[in-house]
Amino acid sequence: MIKIAKIVKSNSHVDYIGRVIDRLDADAPPGAEDYGFAQFVSLPVADNFEVVGVVYDTQLVNPEYGQFGPRLSPAADLAVLSPDYLNEQGVLAGILLLGWRAGDERRMGVPRRVIPVGQDVYRLDEAQVGEFHRDGEGRIGLHYYSQIVAHAGAFAVPLIEAILEQLETVCTPEERQRFCVLKRSLSWQRTLGGMRL
Repeated sequence: MIKIAKIVKSNSHVDYIGRVIDRLDADAPPGAEDYGFAQFVSLPVADNFEVVGVVYDTQLVNPEYGQFGPRLSPAADLAVLSPDYLNEQGVLAGILLLGWRAGDERRMGVPRRVIPVGQDVYRLDEAQVGEFHRDGEGRIGLHYYSQIVAHAGAFAVPLIEAILEQLETVCTPEERQRFCVLKRSLSWQRTLGGMRL
């Protein structure tokens, strides 16, 4: 698994913020595709127990914005002339927790565990995403649907659509038909939501 971020704060029990690892933290930092919108992530909080979440928002951090004073040195020279200068620009990723995995058990819902500050966040690959979404009988489910609607705000519908698109590659034709109905419903909701009466 690719490490993409470290948890720096939370907005609620299911809404966490991770600072994306950059070139100051690792020799090979993750690429933008590793922490993009609707990317599933794992937060291994204990042996054989990991919380699963999804990236639903990103923010750029730039403390230098608004400091329009004269520049005495170009940015490239600061590493040599002022080695203690830290580039505090970065990317923050909003992570919505969706469930957990413990051994062979998988559950969708609000995890009971609190994620500590400094917790590593890893990217889940396509196979792990499919495995998380399958129940004991092998059927794909989205039992966290209401969690996304309640906590993702304006990003809820696009997030669910992006998740459905990812899951289409690992589902059966019957499941694909159910997803198609859900996608139509979401499209209809978005259309009605955009209309002003």
